[in-house]
Amino acid sequence: MKTSLRTLALLAGLFFLQSAVSSQVKDLSLSDALGKAMEKNYGINISKADARIAAINNNWGNAGRYPTVGFTASNNNTYDLDDGSMTNRLAAGIGLNWTLFDGFRVNITKGKLETMKALSEGRLGVQVESTIEDVIIAYYAVLLEQEKLNVMQTIMDLSKDRYDYEMARYDLGGTVTYNVLQAKNNYLDDKAQFMSQEVVVRNAVRNLNFLLGEPSEQVWNFLEAFEADSTMYDINDLRDKMLASNRTLKNQYTNLFLLQKETGLRKSAFYPSLNLSSGIDDNYLNPVNNLSAYGNLRLSWDIYQAGTRRRALEIARINEETGQVEIDEMQQALNNQLMNLYDYFNVRMALLEVADESLEAAELNLGIADEKF
Repeated sequence: MKTSLRTLALLAGLFFLQSAVSSQVKDLSLSDALGKAMEKNYGINISKADARIAAINNNWGNAGRYPTVGFTASNNNTYDLDDGSMTNRLAAGIGLNWTLFDGFRVNITKGKLETMKALSEGRLGVQVESTIEDVIIAYYAVLLEQEKLNVMQTIMDLSKDRYDYEMARYDLGGTVTYNVLQAKNNYLDDKAQFMSQEVVVRNAVRNLNFLLGEPSEQVWNFLEAFEADSTMYDINDLRDKMLASNRTLKNQYTNLFLLQKETGLRKSAFYPSLNLSSGIDDNYLNPVNNLSAYGNLRLSWDIYQAGTRRRALEIARINEETGQVEIDEMQQALNNQLMNLYDYFNVRMALLEVADESLEAAELNLGIADEKF
């Protein structure tokens, strides 16, 4: 019995030790968080895989520049019912097929593959920028919620002091039960808000861990200071940087180039195509062995297809025009968003000054109240 209790105690000790190790607090600066996200973020890793696939597809073989080579073999047996003879025919061949000209389709297709590769890389860039933004917001969201928790801790402590004060007065006969119950209710309300805020802080840390690709239970010691950036910006300078560097807009330009390549492919359907086929065939029919070689050129030209090609070209041109309109729309939307954010920034900078003054007044008032108490 004693041995069993010792074993259980040992196992319990190991379990708690493992839990303590797994939840070990680690230091985390903002740069460390960004580095972890670049390495482990799920969205970035998926976008990297898509970019690698596009890079693999970007080759002349997929575009159709190189010939294809194939091998065939067959064994045919024939039995003659009249004379009972058996014939066995062995055949083997190796052939080459090569499209020499197909209305510039090969070069256009290669350009399209290169554009798709550039578009995938651009999407990866957008994913990286979006992840950086999300990590910064999530990191400072944790700091913000921790600041709220500290404030609620202070409020709860003050409520507890008030409750203890009323209890002491009640014991001495200096107050009534109503005042004690009111102080107790205020303290319990503040305590409930404090406990709820603890959950908010833990949820904010879990959200950050998800972006970093870290386990949900990982806890951190955040090294950055929670303070506002008071840098001032010029709207014209921001607009120039946005139009020159915005990756989403760059991707839209790349998509327009892709639509232009699609228009070129539709045009190539109006040209003839020239194909080369060559190879060697070996036919063995006992006792004769027939070895032959061949080389053929084939020119084909679709003269009329009931307007299918022309309609496809017209649709491609419309899509290209639509792509240009989408670029204009995106530029206007980005400009509106920039102006809205700039106005919000200026207003919030002014509100920050007001909040600082209110904080100073509140701290002074709290000090006076504490001295009176």
